[in-house]
Amino acid sequence: MKKITKAVFPVAGLGTRFLPVTKATAKEMLPIVDKPLIQFAVEEAVDAGITDMVFVTGRTKRAIEDHFDKAYELETELELRGKQKLLDVAREVVPSHINCIYVRQPEALGLGHAVLCARPVVGHEPFAVVLADDLIDSSPGALKEMVDVYEREACSVIAVENVAREDTSSYGIVDCGDATGAERPIKAIVEKPEPAVAPSTLAVVGRYLLTEEIFGELDNVTRGAGGEIQLTDAIAALLGKQRALAYSFNGTRYDCGSKLGYLQANIQFGLRHPEVGDGLRAFLRNIENQS
Repeated sequence: MKKITKAVFPVAGLGTRFLPVTKATAKEMLPIVDKPLIQFAVEEAVDAGITDMVFVTGRTKRAIEDHFDKAYELETELELRGKQKLLDVAREVVPSHINCIYVRQPEALGLGHAVLCARPVVGHEPFAVVLADDLIDSSPGALKEMVDVYEREACSVIAVENVAREDTSSYGIVDCGDATGAERPIKAIVEKPEPAVAPSTLAVVGRYLLTEEIFGELDNVTRGAGGEIQLTDAIAALLGKQRALAYSFNGTRYDCGSKLGYLQANIQFGLRHPEVGDGLRAFLRNIENQS
C-alpha cells in the first residue's frame, strides 16, 4: 500500500465573503492571532507525515508563495539585531524536509477542478486534500487520525461532522445508513441537499484522503451549478467502484470561511496565546461585566 506523502491545498478562491480585505490579500493568509490559516493547514499535514505540499493557486495568491519562501532580508535583519526568537519563528514556517509545489488553476471552476489541476504533481498516488478555511483544533490533528485510518483500511477517508438539519444545504452530506461509530462506510454522498431531502446531517468538512482513481471521475463528471466541477459528484461516482469511509474526527472545527467562525477561532486561540491570553481574558470579562 502506497503511503500518503502529498497534500493538495486548493487556494485559488477569491474569498468574496471577506471583502474588502480579500481584494488584495489571499483569504488563506488571514491570521489567527499571528499565524495565517494556510500555515495551520500545512502544520496539520506535516504532523500527519506528509512531505509534499501542493498549492493550487490563482493569480492573486503570490502572498502564499512568499510566506513559504525563505525571507533573506528579514532573516538577515533579525540576525543583525540579535533577535534570535523571532529569527527562529521566521525560519520554522517550513521545516527543512518539506517541499512546497505550486500549480496554477487557470479558471475558477470549482473544488473538483482545483484538485484535477494537481494531477500532474500527485501522479498515481493516494493524496490528501486540505481546505484551510476549515481550521480544526485537535491533538493529534484530524489529518493524522485520518491517515491512521487509511493505513489500516486502505480506502478513501472523508472527514465529517454533524450539523443542524437546516444547514445541510451548505454542505456535501453523506449517507451512512444505520452505521455508527467514528468510522462509517459511505453508501452515498449528495452535494448541498435541502433539509427535507438530506439523507443525514453528517456534513463533509475540509479534509479528504483520496485514491488516484478520483482523477478519472473528475474527468468524466458533469459540471454542476455555475459550470463548476464538484468534488462531491466525483466521490459519489467513485463509490460505485471503491469503498470510502466517513470519519468523525476529534476536536473543534472553526468555519473560517465565515466571519463569525473566523472571529470565534481568533478568540479561542487568542485565549491560549502566551503573549496575549491573559490580557484578552481580562478584556472579555470587562465586556461581560459592562453588558
